[in-house]
Amino acid sequence: MPEPSLRTARPEDEEPLRRLDRAIWSYVHAVTGPPAPDEPFFRDTAGPEDHLVAELDGRVVGYIRLGFPTPLPANSHVRHVRGLGVAEEARGRGVGRALVRAAVEEARAGGFRRITLRVLGHNTRARALYESEGFVVEGVQPEEFFLDGAYVDDVMMGQKLV
Repeated sequence: MPEPSLRTARPEDEEPLRRLDRAIWSYVHAVTGPPAPDEPFFRDTAGPEDHLVAELDGRVVGYIRLGFPTPLPANSHVRHVRGLGVAEEARGRGVGRALVRAAVEEARAGGFRRITLRVLGHNTRARALYESEGFVVEGVQPEEFFLDGAYVDDVMMGQKLV
């Protein structure tokens, strides 16, 4: 089974990433409704340079979006995972794991002290992946969201890099 190739996103990835985001949308990992057909993938606060992209056989099959937990200078030493998506047909092939590892290594190489993320409590597959890559639960906001008829916990996870 071939390993995914990873790279920084480029502007021309807009459409494949937009299609991917719409195809994988679910309340298992999203707290907002599905993206509108004309909603851009890249935004002012999350351009191509803020994304790592995974490809298999030359096709975009996943991404991880990186940013900061807040705009405050006081925590600019923290990198934050703002999204992770993997195409259904690429799941179980190491794409998500490769993206998480690359994000952690990029943060470490960039001199960040920590990397953090938030994940929905019922997203057990993602939580297991993050835990297996060294993230630990640092807090839980019980029943923080009401999604698809159920209350769902918001789980904060993090990892020290230095």
